[in-house]
Amino acid sequence: MWDTLWINAHLATMEKSYTAYGAIPNGAIAIKDDRIAWVGPMAHLTGEPSTLAKTVRDAGGRWITPGLIDCHTHLIHGGNRAGEFEMRLAGASYKEISESGGGIVSTVKATRQASVEALVETATPRLESLLNEGVTTIEIKSGYGLDIANEVKMLRAAKILAESHAINIKTSFLGAHALPAEFKDRADDYIDLVCGEMLDEIVKESLADVVDVFMESIAFNSEQTEKVFKAAQKHGLPVKLHADQLSDSGGAALAAKYGALSADHIEYISDAGLDAMAKAGTVATVLPGAFYFLRETKKPPIQAMRDRNIPIAIATDSNPGSSPVTSLLLMLNMASTLFDMTPEEGLAGITRNGALALGMGDTHGTLTKGKHADFVLWDISEPAELAYRIGANPCAGVIKDGLVVR
Repeated sequence: MWDTLWINAHLATMEKSYTAYGAIPNGAIAIKDDRIAWVGPMAHLTGEPSTLAKTVRDAGGRWITPGLIDCHTHLIHGGNRAGEFEMRLAGASYKEISESGGGIVSTVKATRQASVEALVETATPRLESLLNEGVTTIEIKSGYGLDIANEVKMLRAAKILAESHAINIKTSFLGAHALPAEFKDRADDYIDLVCGEMLDEIVKESLADVVDVFMESIAFNSEQTEKVFKAAQKHGLPVKLHADQLSDSGGAALAAKYGALSADHIEYISDAGLDAMAKAGTVATVLPGAFYFLRETKKPPIQAMRDRNIPIAIATDSNPGSSPVTSLLLMLNMASTLFDMTPEEGLAGITRNGALALGMGDTHGTLTKGKHADFVLWDISEPAELAYRIGANPCAGVIKDGLVVR
């Protein structure tokens, strides 16, 4: 017998099919252990529900989607930058804010001063905001420590959050996020540290699932990025990249060259970069929260991605400086209103394609037999409502690995 059978549900399986959202009206979903054992129309059940499963649960006509996936966050950090947000609104330039001790330097300082316990404590409300919206998988990056001890500390904090919450947490080592003050004018020396002692220690403690880099004129160049990618490959770790956010630096093409799971931001991506991503199967992760918060005007080329069948993921980019966002559902709305994505594309971006961006496409992201039983019940009349409503949270229940956790 199945362990649990959910009946009287409308299923947005998010499988690629001839129906929008891979929808199965009047459907049912069965669970055995922590996996999906059966998905289909109620009419196709081979007997009375009570004879098929130990426990039968009635979804009450609600919609069920896969668990949501936030595939790009900087959720763990010390302090906040509300003060410099206020300064920017009053007319201060980036340079003026930086010279007054603001910018990423202030977050690095606050993160270095915080203990592991303090980082966990301050990140918990941000994580729980996402959990309450049906997020069952999240990626968390380091990148505000910028030395061995503090990068390790950030990733340890992420592991503690994973142990204390019913959520999958994938960790990304982003030591090459910015140049710390003590390495001023010595970027190559810092990259040597990232690729050597820093990465060695993180691998030794099994703290990272992926290695990430910020490749941009204000961060690291292509040669330095490639050096980090090669070091990651040496340790058997996949890569991803903050690419082409502020300029066309060829980041997406370089990410594709190394088989990156995703290239993220990509507002200024070139046709050559798009072609390379399409060929490599690299996911495009768009981040509407940062676009909105920074008042950017250059949009990622969504239609060009569609034309090349590049999977498009959507994430919060939750961070203290450019996207202080803790709502993935809000990003769904912004992807439609700011980037002209359809509600169906948006939902795929935070389920099926979000899983691909984390290398989890075989186990998560769709309601498919054999995948993990991570799914969400919604009090909605149709899936488009998730993108349509602003500031609403119609989440009625969350199932993680087959168990009701909310």
